[in-house]
Amino acid sequence: MRRGTFRLLAAFLAAIFPVSILSAADMPVDLELILAVDVSRSMDMDEQALQRNGYVAAFRHKDVIDAIASGPHGRIAVSYVEWAGPAYQRPLVAWTIIDGAAAANKFADQLAAAPISREHGTSIANGLLFVGPSFAGNGIRGDRQVIDVSGDGPNNMGVPVTVARDPLIAAGVTINGLPIMIKRPGGFASIENLDIYYEDCVIGGTGAFLVPVTDIQKLATAIRRKLVLEIASRPLRIVKVVETQQARPRIDCMIGERLREQWMRE
Repeated sequence: MRRGTFRLLAAFLAAIFPVSILSAADMPVDLELILAVDVSRSMDMDEQALQRNGYVAAFRHKDVIDAIASGPHGRIAVSYVEWAGPAYQRPLVAWTIIDGAAAANKFADQLAAAPISREHGTSIANGLLFVGPSFAGNGIRGDRQVIDVSGDGPNNMGVPVTVARDPLIAAGVTINGLPIMIKRPGGFASIENLDIYYEDCVIGGTGAFLVPVTDIQKLATAIRRKLVLEIASRPLRIVKVVETQQARPRIDCMIGERLREQWMRE
């Protein structure tokens, strides 16, 4: 890479995702994990409740607690953020150190006690733009930094999803996905092959993977197994692991925006 190009890229990354200077006082952890959860109205209240309960149950489950204990530090840091349209990003649980069953259950209790929101719009990109900077200055030093995006449709509002994704990947962050594919595609809020959209347009970075969910009754199990993989960083047969992005996406990464524009003209 030419020196001038590198400087431009560095300046762009610093402007959007500032990197903090690590302090000796920062808490070392095996993983800094942001759970970025879709609360758009394309998911009904029953589905939203199942999604929330899936995360609550996962942090109380022995498999997740054992995965946390298996790392060199035996602890991770987790934050839980809800997102919908471009203007809606809500941190539900701030950065929390989880170092055993007691802390994991306390995190689950906080999630269980919080009200479930439903908001208009689907802006994966603005969700990423919101959560990305929270890795900086959080008092934590993670061996890995991961954003886990769940959602049931493509980006259709805000900035293009790749504009938000690519600088994060360049900064060393891994983005994983939980595409929820339990409804028949229709309108601009959902598409066929959402898993391919997530693979080519949303996830990326070292060891990036996705766990497609096609049965609502298996959502909780998928969430738990996905968390085990993210925490322990070992492959499971249920996931599709992606080492590198496709050179040419198999799907239009602006499909959500185009479908929304078409819907508004009708």
